[in-house]
Amino acid sequence: MRHLLAFFEPFILSLLATVALASILPPQGTGQQIVSVAANAAIVLLFFLHGAKLSRQAIMGAVLHWRLHLATLVTTFVVFPALGLLIYKLNLVDSRLAVGILFLSLLPSTVQSSIAFTAMARGNVAAAVCGASFSNLVGIFATPLLVTLLIAPSHSGSSGWHVAQSIFLQLLLPFLLGHAMRPLLADSVARHKKLVGLVDRGSILLVVYSAFGAAVLEGLWNEVSIPDLLTIGVICAVQLAIILTFTWQLGRWLHFAPEDRAVLLFAGSKKSLASGVPMAGVLFPAASLGMIVLPLMIFHQLQLIVCAMIARSLGEQADERSAAAKAAPAAEGG
Repeated sequence: MRHLLAFFEPFILSLLATVALASILPPQGTGQQIVSVAANAAIVLLFFLHGAKLSRQAIMGAVLHWRLHLATLVTTFVVFPALGLLIYKLNLVDSRLAVGILFLSLLPSTVQSSIAFTAMARGNVAAAVCGASFSNLVGIFATPLLVTLLIAPSHSGSSGWHVAQSIFLQLLLPFLLGHAMRPLLADSVARHKKLVGLVDRGSILLVVYSAFGAAVLEGLWNEVSIPDLLTIGVICAVQLAIILTFTWQLGRWLHFAPEDRAVLLFAGSKKSLASGVPMAGVLFPAASLGMIVLPLMIFHQLQLIVCAMIARSLGEQADERSAAAKAAPAAEGG
């Protein structure tokens, strides 16, 4: 239980508080323009820091352990999007919420929580670091491309050229600059992990406030009902259950060791709120952004709760296997 409660951290409460604040006091007029500019600047800073944090060793590690990471990438950017597209075509909820469900399926994996869950499960932590980092690197290119291919232009709110320009200026260029400056920034980033974490989370909260504020002014809570929220919750739970089952079975089919199956299970099934909210801010118009990121926020909570319980169970099983393996030679010697 304490592993589960550990993930109900202040950031999750801050996220809920930000949604509540945007619902009660959405930015308007000049304030809305200031918040919008600040949110765009935060996105640039966020991806600059992502570039500075990604080590060359992580990239090389992903290349060397290619079967595991290829399986993770295929699950993240092929299998999950196919599932999201199927659900999108069923028209179970409002079209913008359906776009949000599809959008979350196109995102890269998380980094921090994938590593944390793999460690809890006694999995291959080094492979989790490489795989999750590589997934985020690929996601900078793959997610916007998949959005362009799979989501109708009427939901993008911009021309293809404008979207491509925004992706380059706000996501790709800052990321590349940050990675190019990593030799100068790596030590500072490592020394100030808490400050970098505050920037990460503060950026997300600012984008969420801007997105939900704009959506509230457009009548978000008049359009999204309690049954809609319950439907989204059920859909997200079904998505998560299917992908968790698929990744675990895929690891068995590929004859991965238990430590590597844990990496595929967690890195392949999870979607990044840290990358998803800023990307949505670039790819979609402000008026529909709140409804589009709402399914992602619900899925994010579910994946933390469910994966925490699974990771703890796998960790206990691994400890039991280790204890049994140590006891066996002693019994034979006796």
